[in-house]
Amino acid sequence: MSGHSKWNNIKHKKEKTDAQKAKIFTKIGKEITIAVKAGGGDPTTNAKLRDLIAKAKSNNVPNDNIERTIKKALGETNTTYEEIVYEGYGPAGIAVIVEASTDNRNRTAGDVRSYFSKFKGNLGQTGCVSYLFSEQGVIIILKENVSDEDALMETALEAGASDFSSDGDVFEIYTEPDDLYAVNDALVAAGYEIESCEKDKIASNYITLDNPEDIKYMNLLIENLEDHDDVMNVYHNWENCDD
Repeated sequence: MSGHSKWNNIKHKKEKTDAQKAKIFTKIGKEITIAVKAGGGDPTTNAKLRDLIAKAKSNNVPNDNIERTIKKALGETNTTYEEIVYEGYGPAGIAVIVEASTDNRNRTAGDVRSYFSKFKGNLGQTGCVSYLFSEQGVIIILKENVSDEDALMETALEAGASDFSSDGDVFEIYTEPDDLYAVNDALVAAGYEIESCEKDKIASNYITLDNPEDIKYMNLLIENLEDHDDVMNVYHNWENCDD
């Protein structure tokens, strides 16, 4: 893998204020609602829903909240959401992918375009940066919960993991998207405590920003996009985003 750490992004989410966490819960609930309407409320037959339940749990969404959201979505027929992906560039050519779910395409597109323009970036055409990213499963395990690194790596690779790395206070295990839950289940069965299990878009290369103004505007771009009610996920190839 590159030097970029998925764990940095997860820690950033976990360290958010209570108000920000509530917004994350709301966004994941919206994603779950869309998945249920598209494929039903059974995660064993609805792969998207299973992904989102795992994502919800990794963000500490209570099980009761998840179950209520599923039940509500099964009985809800009025609101229709459209899933849209935007691609563009931040300051100094940082590649950015924005995944949104909206009931008003024009509103969301206008807001996203405005953020890119305001914070020294530009919204691009579909496909302009997505080729730089590949979808992978990422499992995070805290080192403090592991007594034998070699045994963990062996278990993960035997279960189908594609890569294993040690980063700071965590181990990061990478998988093909379709293998994520099989590897996760094998690790749980072996007694390992999972800190996070999610599918993510991983860039083929990452860019380090040195100019303080570029860093300032890139932070503002990410913060404003993530804070927007219609934006579900933001992916980028900024290397030193936590420096």
